[in-house]
Amino acid sequence: MEGFNHSRVSEFMLFGLTDSPELQIFFFVLFSIFYLMTMFGNCLILITVLSTPHLHSPMYFLLSNLSLIDMCLSSFATPKMIMDFFIQRKTISFEGCISQIFFLHLFTGTEIVLLISMSFDRYIAICKPLHYSTIMSQRVCVGLVVTSWTVGFLHTISQLTFTLYLPFCGPNVVDSFFCDLPVVIQLACIDTYILGIFMISTSGVIALISFLLLLTSYIIVLVAIKDHSSTGSSKAFSTCTAHFIVVLMFFGPCIFIYVWPFTNFLVDRVLSVFYTIFTPFLNPIIYTLRNQEMKIAVMKKLSNQYSNLGKTNPGYSVQ
Repeated sequence: MEGFNHSRVSEFMLFGLTDSPELQIFFFVLFSIFYLMTMFGNCLILITVLSTPHLHSPMYFLLSNLSLIDMCLSSFATPKMIMDFFIQRKTISFEGCISQIFFLHLFTGTEIVLLISMSFDRYIAICKPLHYSTIMSQRVCVGLVVTSWTVGFLHTISQLTFTLYLPFCGPNVVDSFFCDLPVVIQLACIDTYILGIFMISTSGVIALISFLLLLTSYIIVLVAIKDHSSTGSSKAFSTCTAHFIVVLMFFGPCIFIYVWPFTNFLVDRVLSVFYTIFTPFLNPIIYTLRNQEMKIAVMKKLSNQYSNLGKTNPGYSVQ
């Protein structure tokens, strides 16, 4: 164990997105705006659902938890990436690198199960409407969320079990703007082929199978919607379409990165940006624009906040 401690690197160098000063300024402004809007949009959805009684339903309960996860997923690496645009030597400690891997797989694993839970909710609502309130009880909804976080935790622990004890003796340049398993394990001083196969089987294949299950469930739901022509069916179709867009944006990059983990393509970094920054940013936009009920609730919430702000800052009265 003593030898292991001496052979382990103390920090990693992050390659980042670019070394061009002009692009770094552009990316700093761009990603700062995206991050702030992501936090604002998802926080707005979370507050709106919690403070609006008629949104206290299983679908919106799960949606508010998705917003919470998206805020976490957007925050585990993005703030450091933004600050690193002004740092020439972009470093991260070994412990910080492991922490990023831990939180990345915790949040992505949790989101995968939560998206499956949301598709299950839509399936019950559309295919078994008479039993919806019985099946999707408050206890079941809470259980689904707890299960999501539990699976996410077990998934990330399984990823880190072997990574923690890999000998990292150099080189130490991570070919990304944050630490993730596909790029970090390549820096180990041993053959990581078997570990790569394990990673594919636990991350890539799980993501692929989950996506196929979700795709199948939404096809079943959309077929069921097609057989009913009504205003309610149109609303259900719009909701399910929004759900599927989120699923496609989230799973697409994950499947590509983890099913082919040993490639060093520029597209890998672009996809990493997509599912850690763009997807959490787009989720609240998609759900508010595609869901009339949520759109009205959000606008009402913003209107009330604006009105309250006006009341707390009245104009000066003439004495």
